[in-house]
Amino acid sequence: MTTVSTNTSSVQTLGRRLYSDAERARRDSTKWTLVQGLLAPFQFVVFLISLGLVVRYLMTGAGYDAATLSIVIKTGVLLLIMVTGAIWEKVVFGQYLFAPAFFWEDVFSFAVIALHLLYVFALYADALAPDGLMYLALAAYTAYVINAGQFVWKLRLARLDAEART
Repeated sequence: MTTVSTNTSSVQTLGRRLYSDAERARRDSTKWTLVQGLLAPFQFVVFLISLGLVVRYLMTGAGYDAATLSIVIKTGVLLLIMVTGAIWEKVVFGQYLFAPAFFWEDVFSFAVIALHLLYVFALYADALAPDGLMYLALAAYTAYVINAGQFVWKLRLARLDAEART
């Protein structure tokens, strides 16, 4: 077990560090790290706008078309970040998905994607009423927030690891 210490806290990672020296070098040198760094906050902004539109619709009944379009856009951005994230993982870890350092984040990402795609399917199949679609979107968004938290935690661990190495 590796312990990464800071001035105020101690963080333990199981088994090994998040990145080996070679993985860290690949992470720092690939353009895909920048792509992920730009897409992640962009996706979060799209999420916040869409969430506002969905909540507005559920509270007032107004703006269904805008909320629906925003959910479809959010789903597209999610798929884009998943594809570019898989490329990033291949460059850094040598495999497209489920690298040990990000295994559980990738597993949960598939649940997030499944919920988003279920929304799109239900929308185009006319399988749910508008309110049902919006609640399905909220379930997808809840899963997205949990998954985003997983990645933020890993980013924090990577920073603590980098501090410990210096």
